[in-house]
Amino acid sequence: MIAMAQQAAAVAAGAVQKPVEDVTRAFTAEMNSGREMVDVALRWLAENGASFVVNVLVAVLLLLIGSHVIRLSTRATHKALQKTGRVNTLLQNFLCSVVNKIGWILLAMIVVQRLGVNIAPLIAGLGVTGFILGFAFQETLGNLASGMMIAINQPFKVGDYVAVGGIEGSVMELNMMAATLTTGDYKKVVVPNKVIWGAAITNYTAMDKRRVDMAIGIAYGVDIGKARQIALDVMRSHPLVLSGPAPIVEVLSMGDSAVNLVMRPWTKPEDYWTVLFAVNQAVKEAFDKNGIEIPFPQLEVRMKS
Repeated sequence: MIAMAQQAAAVAAGAVQKPVEDVTRAFTAEMNSGREMVDVALRWLAENGASFVVNVLVAVLLLLIGSHVIRLSTRATHKALQKTGRVNTLLQNFLCSVVNKIGWILLAMIVVQRLGVNIAPLIAGLGVTGFILGFAFQETLGNLASGMMIAINQPFKVGDYVAVGGIEGSVMELNMMAATLTTGDYKKVVVPNKVIWGAAITNYTAMDKRRVDMAIGIAYGVDIGKARQIALDVMRSHPLVLSGPAPIVEVLSMGDSAVNLVMRPWTKPEDYWTVLFAVNQAVKEAFDKNGIEIPFPQLEVRMKS
């Protein structure tokens, strides 16, 4: 019985001893590897430590000086563009951003090269990557190019009321990728620059005045001269109608049931809708007061026996 117990204990000790020996050997190997790495690092520091420290200090100094130069260059570019008076805010911000980013890219390349890194493969890799990204972001690049054209030609600015890409509204925000409009019913619409520059652009507030076109019909039996004079008096008396160019009332066409008159007063762009609504109502009331008939559509039918 005692012999069997001793034999079992020996087997158990052998089973435990092998994993322990394996762990010990692995730990020893790792320790030796760590010592080798430390020895290699120490030898490298002994041989190159001084030059490495100098390169790091020079790189830090380059970063400090370069960042200051980049800030000065960006500020100088902004002031120069403002001084010309011919570059809008959108293009100013874009050009300043380009100067800033190019400055940081050049500075990063100089610092990395100073630390002993060969940047030739990196530049080659960036060229290939840029070529691939150019295909992947064609729409984005198209919007950016269109944004440049909008910034250079300035067909509208923030605050203008425009029709672009089939959308009408006031320009609330402009950037190099899109324009944000607010429609008449207060919807926010973001229109990509590529859509804007690829179609006709109508700017309703670019000029200092705008013509309001209105039409009204009078009966065939009404004195046309009297109706014209009444409409002219109404338009001239409205405080928001401009005296020059003078408003006009002319015969537009002979309709089936009425003589159609066109009324064309001029006003400031911001008063367009006020004048349109107010003059229409005032002319209708003046015609009623003076017995000028505005006919309903009529159809004359003759019966033959």
